[in-house]
Amino acid sequence: MIHIAETLSIRTVESFLRPNEIERLNDVMDDALDPLGRDQYGAGRHTTIHEIPGHSPAEAQDVYEPAGRIEMTDIPYEATTLLEQALKLHMTAITRTLPSVTGHRPWIYLEYGAGQYITPHADGIAPDPLTRPRQIAAATVTLTDTQDTGGALYVETTGSDAVWTADEAPTGSGYAPGMRFAHDGADMSSPWFCSMPRTRWSVAPSPGTLVVFGSQLVHGTEPVRAGRVRKFLTLFVSEQGAMHP
Repeated sequence: MIHIAETLSIRTVESFLRPNEIERLNDVMDDALDPLGRDQYGAGRHTTIHEIPGHSPAEAQDVYEPAGRIEMTDIPYEATTLLEQALKLHMTAITRTLPSVTGHRPWIYLEYGAGQYITPHADGIAPDPLTRPRQIAAATVTLTDTQDTGGALYVETTGSDAVWTADEAPTGSGYAPGMRFAHDGADMSSPWFCSMPRTRWSVAPSPGTLVVFGSQLVHGTEPVRAGRVRKFLTLFVSEQGAMHP
């Protein structure tokens, strides 16, 4: 059964990627992005992995990434292979605190330049918490040192009830008793979210560390000060009857 604590947790897996793997992934992405890829997946991109009910993709981009970013959902095969090998090696450490996780969605590449960032938001158990697969957590692994560049990840906690819908999970739906769900629009498009008191916790992992955070935990990134921040993202899910990868 899925417990609300899984969707609000945060943990790290140090040395998820080794230095030689980080170096190779940087080379692979350099090849994939040059000479035209940076525009195709950056300023020339008109799609986004984020959705806001009642808003267009362009409007969602403006809310989530107001200064832009590079977002590639069709990453090179070699990058996928390296990341899948690392995930298989470390999956036991991940599921120790996320026991409902049985799989994950395809890896996505993200890159932020100077002044770019992602605004605070909660992903939610998308797209529908009462259907499968259920999104339990997200995970990012950064190839660069954010202590040098800025652009650090943060999470935000709150004691406010404003984030939660009034309904609890129905009995027999696969959730532990007392499970609650975050409102749609838990992002900067919603006045209730903008005014909700929150406490920010900054995260400064070493390059190659996997940071795993629950799907109902508010998160974002600080603006990049200099250089570029490069990272990969995946979403952990619970699928009925699925086996751990």
